Amino acid sequence: MNPAWSVIVFTTVAGAAQGLVVSLALATLMGVRTAPVFLSHTLLMALVMLGVGLVSSFFHLGRPERAWRAATMWRTSWLSREVIVLPAFTGAVALWWWFGPATPAVWLLACVALSVVLWWCTGMIYACLRFIQEWAHPLTIAGFALIGLSSGLVLAGGLAAGAGEAALLKAVSPWALLATLAAWGTRYAALRRNATLAAKSTLQSATGIHATRLRQTSMGMSAGAFNTREFFHGRTLALLRQVKALCFVLAFAAPTLLLLWAQRADAGGWPWALALLLQAPGLLAERWFFFAQARHPQNLYYQVVS
Repeated sequence: MNPAWSVIVFTTVAGAAQGLVVSLALATLMGVRTAPVFLSHTLLMALVMLGVGLVSSFFHLGRPERAWRAATMWRTSWLSREVIVLPAFTGAVALWWWFGPATPAVWLLACVALSVVLWWCTGMIYACLRFIQEWAHPLTIAGFALIGLSSGLVLAGGLAAGAGEAALLKAVSPWALLATLAAWGTRYAALRRNATLAAKSTLQSATGIHATRLRQTSMGMSAGAFNTREFFHGRTLALLRQVKALCFVLAFAAPTLLLLWAQRADAGGWPWALALLLQAPGLLAERWFFFAQARHPQNLYYQVVS
């Protein structure tokens, strides 16, 4: 698939915002108290992140003014369900921001539940595509949820360390490490599985020509088309390997080491700041690779032949 930066930014930034809200909600439900100003500013940041993600997703649409129609197929489309759940989650977070510490516990549970549903809907958009084998697995859903939770916990810890919120920092610190390890393990398991996949389609089934030996010398057109732009990235295998290594180092390995350092009582805020700076580009690289690695069966026919 050809990675679209609008979707990459949307899924990465919105996922981190969900993780940030879940971190704050669960910590509050566990009795952790934060300064009202810190809570207000952090929730406002989550709302801005959700807004940035939503706006970026519009750049992937051919007719943005018709975006509202995406919600009409909610009975059968996971994309429609995501379009419905996202504003519901954003509205719930906005009300928490408005009422502040006076927000009842049941509303915090609603924010957590809506975030989980949103992760599920986002993951199912890709996991339900059976013809793309790299995505058609529960690990896709788990990856979206755990990566979002990990980035949200790291962001919550970084903000708490910078603002001197010791109680919140103590509460999220071990969970940030565990979530990052879980996200790392899930992504590694998905890539191990993808490496063993055998193609279900062949050039014969793609073209309808059932000859024993078949060699394609042309993609059937003299110029590019939607099929070649949307479903084929044209990057080399060497670049894909480099991006995969980069995302594992920046998104998982380096943050894990830094979060281990952050468990020390005298660590201060440096490991959190470094983890944030390294994890952010690493997650963008991870999401780019998620799309680039997926092999659409139509590329058997429409891929560029040299």
